[in-house]
Amino acid sequence: MVIEEINWLTMFKKSIMIKIGIAIGILVAAVMLMKKKDMSYRQSILKTMYPVIMWSSKSAGKKQTLTNKENIAPAVSFYTLHTKDINGADFSMASLKGKKVLIVNTASDCGFTGQYEALEKLSKQFEGKLVVIGFPANDFKGQEKADEKNIASFCQKNYGVSFPLMSKSIVIKKNHQNEVYKWLTDLSLNGWCTQEPAWNFCKYLINEEGVLTHYFPMTVDPLDQSVIDAIN
Repeated sequence: MVIEEINWLTMFKKSIMIKIGIAIGILVAAVMLMKKKDMSYRQSILKTMYPVIMWSSKSAGKKQTLTNKENIAPAVSFYTLHTKDINGADFSMASLKGKKVLIVNTASDCGFTGQYEALEKLSKQFEGKLVVIGFPANDFKGQEKADEKNIASFCQKNYGVSFPLMSKSIVIKKNHQNEVYKWLTDLSLNGWCTQEPAWNFCKYLINEEGVLTHYFPMTVDPLDQSVIDAIN
């Protein structure tokens, strides 16, 4: 009886492994068939797997969201900040007065890169009220090694990105941190928040008066109801 049970368990495990192997094989084959010439195989696989990645991490995102519940005003105005756009031109945050701003650190080779599509939809949904800004960065496991020209091309061709992208920069707390991200992560500047990006595609929301109101981690989809409610 014991031997029969062991044999049954062994056969069951083998069956599961075979099914997993077949599923992986189908996935790889599908990616190879669907692979775009403007994407690497890694990027194609990550895009295909993106819904699974978001589903598996959804519950964690809510716990990591931060909110400026007391509406603390910044010590240094958001509108004094400057950076460079993807083409190297000066970009002043003063040009965003009167609109909400969603700032996102981005990367082309990340499991969350699929959020580009949702960010574009969000940008269109709240056009005239919200400005989404992408800050490409290579701060996490070398997932943004491309230069500005290739980043812009990748985003437009594969995700239809039309919202502003900035020049590639450092967004975490280290030497030469981007001025905008220094403001976002220093409470002596923004008034309350010290949270640096935990990974690619973390989101910071600034309201129409230049007050930092929310931090959303990478595990919160840009079209999640919590983001929509914060914008509204």
